Amino acid sequence: MLIRPATSHDELAVGILHIRAFGGPDEATLVARLRADEDIVASLVAEEDGIVVANIVFSRVVVETADNRIDAVALAPMAVDPDRQRRGIGSALVREGLRVCQQAGESIVVVVGHPAYYPRFGFSPALAVPLRNPFGTGDAVMALELRPGALRGVEGEVRYPPAFDRFT
Repeated sequence: MLIRPATSHDELAVGILHIRAFGGPDEATLVARLRADEDIVASLVAEEDGIVVANIVFSRVVVETADNRIDAVALAPMAVDPDRQRRGIGSALVREGLRVCQQAGESIVVVVGHPAYYPRFGFSPALAVPLRNPFGTGDAVMALELRPGALRGVEGEVRYPPAFDRFT
């Protein structure tokens, strides 16, 4: 398996992948809109035998506090071809994506996802408690500090780019 940055040549394969993984076009449309609006911080694909079998996207978000706007990224969406799930491909993408984001100087990542899956990468529901998220509450809303202490004292609303508006 090869993990690499997604390119414009991958757009069709990534779209088809998201449709297959999610059973409809919503996430494929989200990725296309994020790309068109230039809101993607990092997008990676996993390839097996030259075929795109997974994709992960990190997009720009901000945390609006009472007196500040703090840059962050959201992990969403991630798709693995249904025929290749439960083989560690998604985990490898998350790890590499977080490494790429950290290398790019990002310090905060938020995700709304499976509470049993994302903590293995360091995501914490407790870190996200002071962050109001329009896409969920409770243990499904998690945050990760790529720079220790990045969320210390931060309380506010996570603001997603317009591409996410269709999901609220």
